[in-house]
Amino acid sequence: MSSPAPPASTQPPAPKPKKAPYPFYLGGLAATIAASITHPLDLTKVRLQASGDKRMIESIRKTVRTAGVRGLFDGISGTWMRQMSYSLCRFWAYDESKKLIGAGPDSPAWKLAGAGMMAGTIAGFVGNPGEVVMVRLQGDFAKPPEKRFNYKHCFDALFRMVREEGPSALVRGVGPNVFRSVLMNSSQLASYDFFKAELLKTKYFEDNIACHFTASFAAGTVATTVCSPADVLKSRIMNASGPGSSSTLAVIRTSLANEGAMFMFKGWLPAWTRLQPTTILIFLTLEQLKRAVDWKRGTLDA
Repeated sequence: MSSPAPPASTQPPAPKPKKAPYPFYLGGLAATIAASITHPLDLTKVRLQASGDKRMIESIRKTVRTAGVRGLFDGISGTWMRQMSYSLCRFWAYDESKKLIGAGPDSPAWKLAGAGMMAGTIAGFVGNPGEVVMVRLQGDFAKPPEKRFNYKHCFDALFRMVREEGPSALVRGVGPNVFRSVLMNSSQLASYDFFKAELLKTKYFEDNIACHFTASFAAGTVATTVCSPADVLKSRIMNASGPGSSSTLAVIRTSLANEGAMFMFKGWLPAWTRLQPTTILIFLTLEQLKRAVDWKRGTLDA
């Protein structure tokens, strides 16, 4: 006669160990990779906003005609400086802000937007010098020769700005930049998290590239529309020089008088064309970098 089976264990399953936070620089690294790929479109957007160019294709042709294909990558060192200051800071601050206010994957949109606003405020200040350098490097070649800054690279631009214009040059346009940063992070980062969570609630998506692509596509469109007015003002103020040229109200009055209210959406199409692939590339790259970290830690399937 067989002995009775031992009683089944009534102990609850051991909880999964809490995942260690990801390295703080992953967001900045993902943004730098994405911005390097889409730099020609970003360059065209800045030149449309700051110069007399009217059409995106016309501006690209003008750049290639005057500087060759390499001209489409003018100022890329400024782009790298900006991404490794502003973007690194905003992704880190967004994650920290979500912890601070208790926002999780299923949090309402307003809570995620609040974390994005906090992150945008911090990153806008921290990244302002890199933002000024990037805009000047990108817009320089579109100016007449006598008005160009002729910076060699991002560090030359940074040192010359301080030497020739004083430390205040590093905070030129900081108001519109912080405002734009708040709009960007409360729309792009928050809407990506929101759309991703909503998609995962349906039966059509899993946590994979298809979900990440769809969520980032929606986030890019939202962010472009929300940020366009502040983006135009920021580019025009930062690209100017001389006394009185950094006044936000003066730029608004002059632009309204010369171009009408729609100046705020000048460059929307190239901005969307740049931001859309950039947003998609940032989040796809970030998700893959996170998977690589999980794989290295041995927690990929955890």
